[in-house]
Amino acid sequence: MSRKIGFIGCGNMGTAILQGILDSGKCGAADVIVSTKSEESAKAKREKYGIDTTMDNCVVAREADILFLAVKPQFYAQVIAQIRDEVREAEIVVTMAPGKTLEWLREQFGKAVKLIRTMPNTPSMVKEGMMGMCVGSGVTDEEVALIRELCDGFTRTEVVPEHLMDVVTAVSGSSPAYVYMFIEAMADAAVAGGMQRSQAYTFAAQAVLGSAKMVLETGEHPGVLKDKVCSPGGTTIQAVRVLEDKGMRSAVFEAMMKCLDISRNM
Repeated sequence: MSRKIGFIGCGNMGTAILQGILDSGKCGAADVIVSTKSEESAKAKREKYGIDTTMDNCVVAREADILFLAVKPQFYAQVIAQIRDEVREAEIVVTMAPGKTLEWLREQFGKAVKLIRTMPNTPSMVKEGMMGMCVGSGVTDEEVALIRELCDGFTRTEVVPEHLMDVVTAVSGSSPAYVYMFIEAMADAAVAGGMQRSQAYTFAAQAVLGSAKMVLETGEHPGVLKDKVCSPGGTTIQAVRVLEDKGMRSAVFEAMMKCLDISRNM
């Protein structure tokens, strides 16, 4: 890919995306430029990845053909005010901030900008991410395909209408936290049963990973897969009975609805 890729901000998520793009071979280090808040961070990224670094956001905005805004949501207005005069008509700006709508972003730039709004998640750090994206006016199908191809190295992507982006936040952006709690709870119970904690985490995490892969690769309904594990009179159906009695489904449902509500009102 001959296009210049720019990152403004390069924390955990920005680094995950950067690493995934470089590891995929779809972009070389010479085609990447990153701005960071400190010289120490710039030096670390430069030495680790062999990329260009700067502490000037405007330099990145000016040089990039594809610009990832990887700063925290509360800094978006400030950063856009710095760079808006540098962003060119043909430049593609990829955002990843919950609650920052395409309309809000257009207002901040104050001009027509090619915008793709995304919501990635932290499993992108191990190249198993899930990213929702919605597309602003002026972005062509070819440009959307380009961004999706660029992201294939670290995440699955799905294009959704913008009104579903807050749902994406609840179902994939925030949900790794719910899953980690589930893994931790299973491991705690395994420890209570006598298993060493390190081994308990391995058993629990691999069970979750394998179960998720079954859903994705078999295409079967999760309820059907659940039924296949529940033998008549067996151990699993009794565990399922307790989870139903304790309101597991309701707890997850209500947690996601709360997350959705907060995201819509950010």
